[in-house]
Amino acid sequence: MSDRDMTMKGHLKPFRDYKPEHFLWDVSEDGRVATIRLNRPERKNPLTFDSYAELRDLFRDLAYASDIRAIVLTGAGGNFSSGGDVFEIIEPLTRMAMPELLAFTRMTGDLVKAMRKCPQPIITAVDGICAGAGAILAMASDLRLATPEAKTAFLFTRVGLAGADMGACGILPRIIGQGRAAELLYTGRSMTAAEGQAWGFYNGLHSNADLESEAVKLARSLADGPWFAHGMTKTMLNQEWAMGIEEMIESEAQAQAICMATQDFRRAFEAFAAKRRPEFQGD
Repeated sequence: MSDRDMTMKGHLKPFRDYKPEHFLWDVSEDGRVATIRLNRPERKNPLTFDSYAELRDLFRDLAYASDIRAIVLTGAGGNFSSGGDVFEIIEPLTRMAMPELLAFTRMTGDLVKAMRKCPQPIITAVDGICAGAGAILAMASDLRLATPEAKTAFLFTRVGLAGADMGACGILPRIIGQGRAAELLYTGRSMTAAEGQAWGFYNGLHSNADLESEAVKLARSLADGPWFAHGMTKTMLNQEWAMGIEEMIESEAQAQAICMATQDFRRAFEAFAAKRRPEFQGD
């Protein structure tokens, strides 16, 4: 068996040259930071059946990326996303039978699961409208930045649907609290950017001119940091939702021991001792 097979590196591949059909994909020169840009600005970047599926598949596949370490998710033209396209998704759904409807709702839920499971931190940069499934994409990300003009609405109830969509009833309360989540999910009203920051949904507010550069800067800081350990943090943040204190402590003991066995841990110590910045390599 070759060294390549022994290290599993043969199962990894670069995503620098990935060519999406339904959104834009841009990668930094060193391949570490990727930007996904929803790109239908004339319609405020709505999602379609195809874009849902392509985003789901991309986030699933990023577990096997040899280059990408952090992701910025944003929208074109001064808006993030208006959610599911009214004429390309909502109207067809009104004509579907239950098996087709369930297949659709499972597919959209699979997108959230793929975002949560991919090891790379996802930083969403929100300007303007962030509604419906667009708000879900922001919710499912690891960190969120916005402009003061951002308006975020989980407006499913306004089209006669439950607020229970793509994990919203489970994830949103964990971010902003049960009472605030209930208000947004029952009423469908817009959460202002100031509310979003005060409630912990947004990690920071920046001007329109600075939003994307700040998101990329944050992504860069994570990509240049101990990115294997960041992936472990993301995994534990997800897994510990359903654990008791005994299971939490034991799981974190195991997770931290794994990180301590990496060369990155030794590199960090040696760099600290030499008073220089460590260079993390993810091994």
